Amino acid sequence: MARNHQVQKAKLAEQAERYEDMADFMKAVVEHGDELSNEERNLLSVAYKNVVGCQRSAWRVISSIEHKTEEGDDKAQLVNEYREKVERELNSVCKNVLALLDKYLIKKASDPESKVFYLKMKGDYFRYLAEVATGDERKKTIDNAQEAYQEAMDISKKEMQPTNPIRLGTGERPGPPGSAAPVRLLLILPPPSPTTGSRGAQ
Repeated sequence: MARNHQVQKAKLAEQAERYEDMADFMKAVVEHGDELSNEERNLLSVAYKNVVGCQRSAWRVISSIEHKTEEGDDKAQLVNEYREKVERELNSVCKNVLALLDKYLIKKASDPESKVFYLKMKGDYFRYLAEVATGDERKKTIDNAQEAYQEAMDISKKEMQPTNPIRLGTGERPGPPGSAAPVRLLLILPPPSPTTGSRGAQ
């Protein structure tokens, strides 16, 4: 009953566009330890995608302002500190999602569709981390994203129909008519900025 109440509260939070609340409710559902239904899986995805989407957008805006602010300007330190604050929040959300995926969701996925969905989600959240990372940490995070995407693609090619929407979401598209070869979309991130990570990734 408590689990169902959390799901209902998540739906209510979605209608009210209170996505942080929605994410908290769905996190509690995941931590009950049962496999999620398709509806619950989508609620979880929507909640965190909206939360992290706002943070990614804020980070890009602040990072852009930071790049336009001259060194020595009184405003420069303030902008830098605020960008770092948003960055910490974004990192925290991404790591929370990755922990849920590794601890509960991927290992409990009983069908290929769920497993591919969660592995793609894992790749996405490593990609979001890579957007704000620098140096060796950025390379490591990109590698983790690529590994998750590749595993999702391998499972989808082996066990799902080519036109399955979740398989298509792994970055693979059917080839042109008469071609058996799929068209693969690669994970491409822009180069890191001089002082932060990267900007403008989708």
